[in-house]
Amino acid sequence: MGEPVLSVDGLSVRFDRKGNALTAVDGLSFDISAGETLAIVGESGCGKSLTALALLGLVAAPGRIEGRSVKLQGRDILGLEGEALRRLRGNRIAMIFQEPMTALNPVLTIGEQIVEAITAHEDISHQKARDRAVSLLDRVRISDPRRRVNDYPHHLSGGMRQRVMIAIALACNPALLVADEPTTALDVTIQSQILELLDQIKRESGTAILLITHDLGVVSEYSDRVLVMYAGRKVEERTTRDLLKSPLHPYTRGLIAARPGRHHVNGLRTRLSEIPGMVPSLAEMPHGCGFAARCSFVVAACRIARPPLIPVDADGAVACLRIEEARASEHAAARCDAY
Repeated sequence: MGEPVLSVDGLSVRFDRKGNALTAVDGLSFDISAGETLAIVGESGCGKSLTALALLGLVAAPGRIEGRSVKLQGRDILGLEGEALRRLRGNRIAMIFQEPMTALNPVLTIGEQIVEAITAHEDISHQKARDRAVSLLDRVRISDPRRRVNDYPHHLSGGMRQRVMIAIALACNPALLVADEPTTALDVTIQSQILELLDQIKRESGTAILLITHDLGVVSEYSDRVLVMYAGRKVEERTTRDLLKSPLHPYTRGLIAARPGRHHVNGLRTRLSEIPGMVPSLAEMPHGCGFAARCSFVVAACRIARPPLIPVDADGAVACLRIEEARASEHAAARCDAY
């Protein structure tokens, strides 16, 4: 496999508060290859959306983006500012936000907004940019694109607005597409259509996709690998198949167990599984494992030092000192299910 499209090494996001630095994203590292979708999952507040914003330099003060490197196609983009950052955003790296109605400009037609995205990075005529805008609308399956290019955002449904956001993101053929909960505000049928569209774009163009989501159903259908975050840290990263089949970190196991639809025995509904306790405050993060207070496998060593990422499978990693115990428990549960 060649050089990754994106290689993140030690990314952190900190916020200064009353003389203390609160770490919302803590030393995150991962790679994404061309034509691959990496999903980042976790509870609200775990830092997954903040990670996406940090990649594009969109963390406002008092936030600080730190790390060893963030390489896009071999170029370190960590610390880029001003014009250099503007040339990068919307060009080699593009983002699809959660809510298209607030991301789109209500006083510009969708055609004008796509043209603006193109001409900001390419020296081409307005007419050529407009022709490409029509082509992009057709690519994202908006019917009658020559007419729709003159519509304003409020003329469109939520699903169509999100298709426009995808068209804008694709305007300059980015190497990396960051999709932050791209279907949260849409109904189930439209969600599936949007995700199928992104998957088709990946297959046809080889674009790398970073998918931010809390929906494990989406993860199972549309991602190649999964990175699980908890309290700003990576706790598990594996192929989607391996992680969903045999989760190793206790937090990952809790997430999967709490997934709706898994709670039926002999046709009867059982009580929804839940993870006890609360996520620790950023101001009161424990010295050891951030999940220790909620973990059924915890031992004294878990509370003393932060567990390292331990290699598993061919290219996976789990930040847990109790992997073997978790694996044995998983096997025992599988035997009970079979019985």
